[in-house]
Amino acid sequence: MTADGGRVVTRLGSGGPWEARYGYSRVVRAGDLAVTAGCTATVDGRVLHVGDAAAQTAEALRIGLAALAEVGAGPADVIRTRMYVTDRSHADEVGRAHNAVFGAIRPVATMVVVAGLIDPDHLVEVELEAWVPEG
Repeated sequence: MTADGGRVVTRLGSGGPWEARYGYSRVVRAGDLAVTAGCTATVDGRVLHVGDAAAQTAEALRIGLAALAEVGAGPADVIRTRMYVTDRSHADEVGRAHNAVFGAIRPVATMVVVAGLIDPDHLVEVELEAWVPEG
């Protein structure tokens, strides 16, 4: 907490191609809650694992967990995930990739089929929320 009793909010970017253009942070921590923006398999401005939804999911989760780590949250702190897939045929492979990371942790999760994502090569986008009690 700040001296005036207010909560500290930490906002961090990753340098991704859309953050500055669209005005958002990769991760925000407000008190006990830490949340990521949507994470895809975009690294250094390039989409990795084109055509492979499972590998894109693993990469997006790695990016999201790395962002959470920057604000003091680990995988076991994740309480909610959201997965957006561009085709329902990818649901099982995305779900298995999610299970590989979170199977023992079991956060609540939502998977939604969407019409498309910002880059046509994106097959999946994920968001993570973590609860990290202060002190």
